[in-house]
Formats: sequence, structure tokens, C-alpha cells
Amino acid sequence: MTLNKATEASFIPYGKQSIDSADIDAVVEVLKSDFLTQGPVIPAFEKAFCDYTGAHSAIAVANATAALHIACLALEIGENDLVWTSPNSFLSSANCALFCNAKIDFVDIDPHTYNLCAKKLAEKLAFAEREGKLPKVVIPVHFAGQPCDMQEIHALSLRYNFSIIEDASHAVGASYRDKKIGACEYSDICVFSFHPVKIITTAEGGLALTNKPALAHKMRKFACHGTVREENQLSDRGQGSWYYEQQSLGYNYRMTEMQAALGLSQLAKLDHFIALRHQLFENYSRLLADLDIHLPKLKEGLHSALHLYPICLSTKLTHHRKAIFQSLRSQGIGVQIHYIPIHTQPYYQNLGFRRGDFPNAENYYECCLSLPLYSSLSFEQQESVKQTLGQTLSHFTDLD
Repeated sequence: MTLNKATEASFIPYGKQSIDSADIDAVVEVLKSDFLTQGPVIPAFEKAFCDYTGAHSAIAVANATAALHIACLALEIGENDLVWTSPNSFLSSANCALFCNAKIDFVDIDPHTYNLCAKKLAEKLAFAEREGKLPKVVIPVHFAGQPCDMQEIHALSLRYNFSIIEDASHAVGASYRDKKIGACEYSDICVFSFHPVKIITTAEGGLALTNKPALAHKMRKFACHGTVREENQLSDRGQGSWYYEQQSLGYNYRMTEMQAALGLSQLAKLDHFIALRHQLFENYSRLLADLDIHLPKLKEGLHSALHLYPICLSTKLTHHRKAIFQSLRSQGIGVQIHYIPIHTQPYYQNLGFRRGDFPNAENYYECCLSLPLYSSLSFEQQESVKQTLGQTLSHFTDLD
């Protein structure tokens, strides 16, 4: 799609970062300092997130995919281990297990929240126990910023003896049962993303949080070439302050000082950003109530980060979804699709998955459309979204 200059200037994206002068000043200060990487700002960023969430340890890395990978490595996922996750997510939620030579499978979603369904998980676990094929790790994904039913999933983990990695890439700043996501109350590890379209940004960047020191040590080691420097961790002690040891095969997944500085500045505004998103969510729900679409619903007992505002087209409009998508974008409304079910991707089809395996995720995909939502979106822009969306839906309704 090509936009003319007038439309391009007024294009409303589905998501974008909110950067102010304080953010810029924080990055410039680092650029003028002695450290661009491996300096004091990264530990400060990690500590700030521990203070915010209540987690014991945080490991800042290059992106959320890296965070998911080191989380899998720390939990010693290996060849022939089974990992389950949601098909309604970005590829990284599943790929991280394949990076470790594990086998991946999926649990269908709740048709109302679009999150991994705890009831479907319980049914699949009961069957897997009979077959002797229980997962080693389950990765629930907090889709659109709304937390999964973590208490129920955690109870199942105790019964069936699996570990839990929360993929909270969408849920920075969200809360579940009065505790911040990232507190790891019901999980072994929680992962955040700071991509520019997320709630706060470090440009690229990710974070893994845990309350277990042993897991924190492993993740930090895997993120830095498999090396350690702490005297009490060395095999050959007393060598000198320069000395380090590679004790495992690791990766260069480190975050930079500039990213951490931007993240620290953004973290100070996180709760404000989410408050703005909630105002926008409520305004959308009011504006769009009379349209022939299904609006997102929030469950009680949690506080969503509202990363996305996903709507579903009515049955009679679903077969026009492609044309509706293209029409809206040509008119300057940057809608998006979240997500193509992972198991329908060609790579995963080659692993043996088939369309029809997870019908709730597939049905949601066929009708979903994410509307623009970000903290600097104005009510006036939302009015424009409503008017354009309403006119577009009416046009395609009339075609039938």
C-alpha cells in the first residue's frame, strides 16, 4: 500500500513509542559518559524493575526473544523436552523452545480473553499424563496486556510438575490479584518486551525476572557468553580482577547503557501511560458500541496493560476482512492483525501441525483487527478511527 503525502502525514499507526525531552536527556547523558555498555545504568534499570514489580532478580537483555531463550536455558529445557504455549502470539513464544531443541505444542485460547485457556490446559494435561507426555514448561502469553488465569495455571503446575515462564511482552505494568505482573507470584520466570510499540520502550530490549537466585545466575550467564566473573563462582580462584571463566555455551544478549537509560526514564512514566490507555480503552468502548463488531472485554480481578485494542468483525463481515483492512489503511487508519496462529505458519506445518488443531485461535484470527492504541493517541484521533471504521463497515455491509 502506498499513501499519498497528505494521508501519510495524518496516518494513525496501531502503536508507537512516546518519547519526551527527559528520555532524550537520559540517553544523551549516557552518550557523554564513560560507558556505552556494561556500565552502571543497566544494574540501576534492573533494580528499578525489581522495586516496581517486587521480583527478586532482573536480567536486562537485547530483546524479549533473547529473554525467552535464556529463560528456557535456565530451566534446562533440552532435546525431547516438551514445551506448551499459546498459538495466539508472536513466533518467539514458541521458537524459544525450538532454540533449545525441545518439542513444542500449543494449548487453545479462551474465546473471550484470547489468552491461553486454563480449562483447555487442564484437559490437555490430563490426557498427556495418561500418554506419558507431560510438558516440562508451559509459557502462558498475556495477550494484549491482559493477564492469563495465572492462579489456575500455577495450581496445575503443582499437580503436573511443570515450570512456568510468563510471556508478559504485552503486559509491562499490568497487575493480577493486586500484584504486579513480573512479581513471579505464580511463575518461575517472567519476560517483558520494550519494543517501540509496547507500553514503554528501550528501542529494542527485554527483561527476565525471577525470585529464584539460581535461575537468575543461570540467565545472567547465558546472556553474556556463558561467562562468570564473581570470585565465589570461579573454578580457578585468586587469578585477579581481570579473570573470567566460560562455564557454558552462552550468547551475547546484553542490553546497552543507552537502552537502559531510556528504559529508566520511561519506567517513571509507566503507570501514567497505562492510565492514559485505560481512558482511551473506555472511550473506544463508548464510541464503537453501536458498530457491528465485538469489542474486547476485561476480566475482573486484574488490571490490564492494554497493549492492544483488538476487535472482532461480525460473522457477515469476516469474509470482507482483507478488503476492510486495506481500505482502513488506505484511509490513514493503521490497523493491524494480532496474530496469525503460530501453528499455521509453514515452518510449524512442516513439524506436523495442521489447520483445525486449535479452532478457537483460528476462529479469532479470521475475524480480528487491532485498532490504534498508544498513550499519546488523542480522543480526536479516536473519533476519526470511529468515523472511518463505521463508514467502511457500512460500505461492506451494503455489498451483501
